[in-house]
Amino acid sequence: MKNIVDNYLLLTSNLLWINIILAFLLIIFERKNPTSTWLWIMVLTFLPIVGFVLYLFIGQDLSRQRIFKVKKEEDSYFRNLAIKQKKQINNGKLMLKNPNIYIYEDLIKMQLMNSEAYYTEDNNVELYFSGKEKFKALLESIESAENYIHIEYYIFKSDGIGTEVIDALKKKALEGVKVKLLIDGMGGRKINKRERKSIIDSGIELAVFFPPFVPLLNVRINYRNHRKICIVDGKEAFMGGFNIGDEYLGRSKRFGNWRDTHIKIKGSAVSSLQWRFFLDWRFAAKEEINACQSFLHEADTKDNVGIQIVSSGPDSKWPSIKDGYMKMISDARDKLYIETPYFIPDESIFEALRLAGLSGVDVRIMIPNKPDHPFIYWASMSYVGELLEAGVKVYTYENGFLHSKVLIADEFVSSVGTANLDIRSFRLNFEVNAFIYDEDVNIKLTERFLEDLNLCKEITIQSYGKRSRYIKFKESISRLLSPIL
Repeated sequence: MKNIVDNYLLLTSNLLWINIILAFLLIIFERKNPTSTWLWIMVLTFLPIVGFVLYLFIGQDLSRQRIFKVKKEEDSYFRNLAIKQKKQINNGKLMLKNPNIYIYEDLIKMQLMNSEAYYTEDNNVELYFSGKEKFKALLESIESAENYIHIEYYIFKSDGIGTEVIDALKKKALEGVKVKLLIDGMGGRKINKRERKSIIDSGIELAVFFPPFVPLLNVRINYRNHRKICIVDGKEAFMGGFNIGDEYLGRSKRFGNWRDTHIKIKGSAVSSLQWRFFLDWRFAAKEEINACQSFLHEADTKDNVGIQIVSSGPDSKWPSIKDGYMKMISDARDKLYIETPYFIPDESIFEALRLAGLSGVDVRIMIPNKPDHPFIYWASMSYVGELLEAGVKVYTYENGFLHSKVLIADEFVSSVGTANLDIRSFRLNFEVNAFIYDEDVNIKLTERFLEDLNLCKEITIQSYGKRSRYIKFKESISRLLSPIL
């Protein structure tokens, strides 16, 4: 009996020292947000073994600088364009086609300074709100390719629509079209080894972003490539919320109808997405891209939609997309409509939304009523009460799952992309958004938002106050964990 007690005390002592060392390393090397750091220290302290396993899966951050070193070796092409455009703004010489855009000159400048997001205004934008119309357009575009297809997706499944897209890419590769396919190591894990070999054998170049060390097991939940981009011949590009899988066509019994937003761009903004793809490809494929500029084409459109393509991720100096959201929220004077599947704002975004509501801005936030991640759903609901008191209106989408990531501010500026309104999208995932300066696009997005409201249930102060104690408890626990969700 004495030996058992001695062994127990020895194990407890060792675990205590391991936790102290881990906590020390966390504080010294991680440089996380203080709230997140303290939360992890609590997890490691009170859950000695389980906490360590959780940290390996969703918290580990020690090698970030080494991992992303290659991505800092940026080519000077877009940097030089951005520098030139900054000088034009500072000298008052940036000539804009639409006089309404001058109101948002500070937003354009901020994106330039923040992420070197070059502004173009010769673009055309088509909007897609259902998987059926998005995949129809995507497959038609792939079929029309003559020179190359560059495509990257976070989730890529080899189910019905996934097989259809892969077969379309194989067909073009066999015809001599250069096809580069980039999938995420976690989101693309449903494409097995045999299917990957078939893809490569067809002539498609395949690269995996952060592949797992062990097949089918990827302990890196952080640093996922959440972008969804497809560029065809440098003439048109797709981006937005839809991944590739049958559920995005509403074929999932769990989610039913899938509501999302995707766009197709024609114009000079395609080159910005092209550059984004090549940076991701170079990192994943370990392939130099000195010839990248040969893929950048002059736009042949005569449209006048203004666009900035903004990327952000763990390798960014600042959380560029989050800053863009923040600026849109803070500058809104009349309306601010938001659709997001995951609503876990950090303190600055939360305060900006609260102040906008108190200032009389018509702030409406739409979230799903069907949680695909329970903790995230209850964390989202925990933020709702205070915003309702500030005059913000919150709705739950009742016609399936809402996955759209859209911000609409006033009558002119809007944002469509891959970034959710949550801490993970702001700092831990690689994201890309289009900030769009155009009245017609704003109107179309607004009209669709108002249509979606007819399929929503409003959360009122009265209904929110009737929550059970059990629900309030789940919200409190989830809110506490929100910095690491």
